[in-house]
Amino acid sequence: QVQLVESGGGLAQPGGSLRLSCSSFGSGKGFSDYGMAWYRQAPGRHRELVAALDTTGAPNYYADAVKGRFTASRDNAKNTVYLQMNSLKPEDTAVYYCVSGNAWGQGTQVSVSS
Repeated sequence: QVQLVESGGGLAQPGGSLRLSCSSFGSGKGFSDYGMAWYRQAPGRHRELVAALDTTGAPNYYADAVKGRFTASRDNAKNTVYLQMNSLKPEDTAVYYCVSGNAWGQGTQVSVSS
């Protein structure tokens, strides 16, 4: 069973940056056999897809709200996917989740505030 563990969340000022990481542990199909995605859920809002990568790491989706500011990437050798978040805005405040196949991480809180 695959387990996903996110890290890197925290508090940032508007205009600042954070990098989220998500590492995959467990048996089953290899990490590189799955596309990966980042979702987020802000208080009182539905969960939304932020970014998605194919098995090679090529991005195949960015939400309009994050285009040009966020960059998703993956390192298949390390079984890890990343979300580099730049020019952060208060509206980016949310719990961020990584997803691989049917597996979801526990989420990591990102708060953007001055």
